[in-house]
Amino acid sequence: MAQNFWKSSHAQQWMFDKTEIWKQRGEDMKVYSEEEYNRLNIFWPNFITAVATECAHSQANVGVKLRQQVIATAIVYFKRFYLRQSFRDMCPFLVASTALFLACKVEEHTSLSVSSFLKNTSLVLPKRWGVPFETNSTKNGVVYDSEFILVEILDCCLVVHHPFRPMIEFLDDFRQFSLCASGTNTPVKDTDAIEAQCQKVANDSLRCDVGLIFPPHIVALSSIIVAMELMGRGEELEGWLVEVDVDLEKVTDCVDQIYKMYNLWKSFDEKEEVKKLMAKLPKPNSPIVHQQQQPSTSNNYF
Repeated sequence: MAQNFWKSSHAQQWMFDKTEIWKQRGEDMKVYSEEEYNRLNIFWPNFITAVATECAHSQANVGVKLRQQVIATAIVYFKRFYLRQSFRDMCPFLVASTALFLACKVEEHTSLSVSSFLKNTSLVLPKRWGVPFETNSTKNGVVYDSEFILVEILDCCLVVHHPFRPMIEFLDDFRQFSLCASGTNTPVKDTDAIEAQCQKVANDSLRCDVGLIFPPHIVALSSIIVAMELMGRGEELEGWLVEVDVDLEKVTDCVDQIYKMYNLWKSFDEKEEVKKLMAKLPKPNSPIVHQQQQPSTSNNYF
């Protein structure tokens, strides 16, 4: 896994330091403060997850459920796209739907109705966030057109290395270490609950920039540390962490960023604040958008 990662486009083209990330977001930072953008970093993954859930429940996709890895890949595509483009360049709602559509292909997931991605985009905003949204575009071609642009902006770098696999390997190693250290062959308690909490934290980490800064094994180990601390069992990791061959300085930085995201999320009243953030969202000037827009007094983004 590690060898494959370090030779991948993910490692060679899509890892940055914090300063570089905010510099690349310069155009959007003329509109939003850093704290507002961090709130958007929480909102967009929530929005993509909501669209994925609606797609799975829609009549056109009865019985189909998107795997979490598909959703995670779509979120990474979205975040990468807006490192190289601004919200003004292309409608983020369209990019979000297209990222999900593309992620289904790349992760070899069951095919979903193309039109459902667009339709459910206009459903989840008023349903969950109370933001009015209308689209005049119901044609499947708009997704195919934007898919071409998305792939181009991503430099065809579509394979994403997530922290889920190294996290499982770390947890297995921790369980083996605990067995040997106890000398009684007593397994770690509640291993299923620990793994579920670690998976949740890893998923939540998509709501900050750690996936753009650190390699997957650092995010994985950080997710385990945060998860165990949230469960009140952080001290159980102390002996094992000393034995793990990783850069603990990077792990500490990653853990701090995850906690900062959680603290911001706690104070983020999405129902109210998303309306204000969306009111500041620049109107896109993408050629695709112009082809689809019709004169209207409502907020037509497609």
